[in-house]
Amino acid sequence: MARRTVAPVREILPDAVYNSVVVEKFIRRMMVDGKKSISTKIIYDALGVVGEKSGENPLEMFIKALENVKPVVEVKSRRVGGATYQVPVEIKDNRREALAMRWIITAARARNGKSMSEKLSAELLDAVANTGAAFKKKEDTHRMAEANKAFSSHNR
Repeated sequence: MARRTVAPVREILPDAVYNSVVVEKFIRRMMVDGKKSISTKIIYDALGVVGEKSGENPLEMFIKALENVKPVVEVKSRRVGGATYQVPVEIKDNRREALAMRWIITAARARNGKSMSEKLSAELLDAVANTGAAFKKKEDTHRMAEANKAFSSHNR
């Protein structure tokens, strides 16, 4: 972490098709080796499939999927004396969004399927239905925080 100056938060312009900053962030987070055009194509294809399968607005479905995967609390390691405790901590909004996106992308990449756009659309549809690997990751995180609730007020 920088000691002196805090890095400026860059303004992110909305994407071309859905005019959404959230979709643009997702495109950038999914990009590999600076190949943004490929990332963009994959996401638009996936959102098209989501729109076809659900019969609803793909952007609304995408945002609902993100909301369902966003964690509220996470555990952070705290050393007290010689012991390390997993302390539950509430998460800021921008980190919640970042974690949700990362989990959806990781889960989609791990899926069995033909193309990345198919895998991503399947993961998004699962997230909307509160199933799938990304949603399970959120549940596991919450379960871990719940199990370690005893340490939450303990030596912050």
